[in-house]
Amino acid sequence: MLETKSKKSPLLWVPTTYFTMALTYMTLTSVTAIMFKNMGMDNGRAAEYASYLILAYTIKPLFASFVEMYRTKKAFVILTEIAIFFGFLAVALAMALPNYMVLLMGLFWVISFLGATQDIAADGVYVTSLDSKAQSLYCGVQSLSWNLGPIIASGGLVYLSGKLHAEYFHHDPAVFGADWVDAWRVIFFIVAAITVLMALWHWRVMPDGARAENTPTNFSSAMNILKDSFVSFFQKKDVWLMIAFAFLFRLSIGFLEKIGPFFMVDPVAKGGLGLSNELLGIIYGTYGLLAVLLGSLLGGWFVARRGLQPTLFLLCCAVNIPNVTFLLMSIYQPESLLVVTAGVAIEKFFFGFGSVGFMIYLMQQLAPGKYTTTHYAFGTGLMGLCMMFTGVISGHLQQMLGYKSYFVFVMLATIPSFIVCWLAPFHQKESGATD
Repeated sequence: MLETKSKKSPLLWVPTTYFTMALTYMTLTSVTAIMFKNMGMDNGRAAEYASYLILAYTIKPLFASFVEMYRTKKAFVILTEIAIFFGFLAVALAMALPNYMVLLMGLFWVISFLGATQDIAADGVYVTSLDSKAQSLYCGVQSLSWNLGPIIASGGLVYLSGKLHAEYFHHDPAVFGADWVDAWRVIFFIVAAITVLMALWHWRVMPDGARAENTPTNFSSAMNILKDSFVSFFQKKDVWLMIAFAFLFRLSIGFLEKIGPFFMVDPVAKGGLGLSNELLGIIYGTYGLLAVLLGSLLGGWFVARRGLQPTLFLLCCAVNIPNVTFLLMSIYQPESLLVVTAGVAIEKFFFGFGSVGFMIYLMQQLAPGKYTTTHYAFGTGLMGLCMMFTGVISGHLQQMLGYKSYFVFVMLATIPSFIVCWLAPFHQKESGATD
């Protein structure tokens, strides 16, 4: 039997920990965009407000070392989960107040920083409680559990919001406006309840997590480590090309991420497909995410057999070219749910297939060195910054251009991705491919 540093089986806490992390993140950055849209916001503001909530997750490497200084990692996980529970509870209660939107955004902003801190602490428990062999063994469980979060959030919660709105509160699902508040209050009560249950469970089963060898003991040492990690990062050969790769690889996806669901639920008269929240939840949150998972598995197998350097440009094609399905759907506005589901599934499958190349490139080429984990976090942070930047402006661009022209723009936005993949430097030797 495998020995780990924890006496309790990782199967008791790894799945629930990563599911809870993903539920918080997806509720903040994806589900809120649909909520804003339902409540009558235009596409520009709905995408912008939801995208701002990515910031805390983007900059979490800047405060990760400070989290390490105090108490145990388990304590931080539980404290942040309890705080997130109160945060979502406050959101649900605040929605009953007049002029609640400013308060709502303030609460979401606080929750986003709590969620980012939860991520830091939970990753720390995983890394320090399991030996290297166990980390590899449970990596698949970790990934699968995280991906259950988007399925529950973007699929289940969005679906339930539509059912509650139409069948329980008896409002017209085709009309966006204040009537949607009733359904979404229930959704946030549910998210709060799940989070506090997870906190109680983790209090019982989660190991404390050990301190890392280079854990800072005071504020000054934490600042020195942060400064040294930045200096060493910018000393890497061809670092600006790698930065460009990290920021631009998913540029077109950033422009598509928020607008795709808006296109699905907008009325046909406005150029959309006129789907309900229930259908959006099923198509995007279930079939779409299952397609991402399948694509990711096959993409990993493909890179393992062929190697990253000879396949990177092909993986870039997989991420970007299938975006044309949204352009085609905006032109023909199909009524068939099978056609719409197939269009979303195709785009999501190839996104999952190609995105594997992005993550492996960061791990194998950008991250290696004295601060491997921190530099990997810098790379994912740059990707998050791209998602935030594109999300903030995407809705406003779509309103200016209309759906057809906007999806043409999305296709043009693939060009920088092809350029950075063509120029991406490979200075680290790859582990051998099988072919």
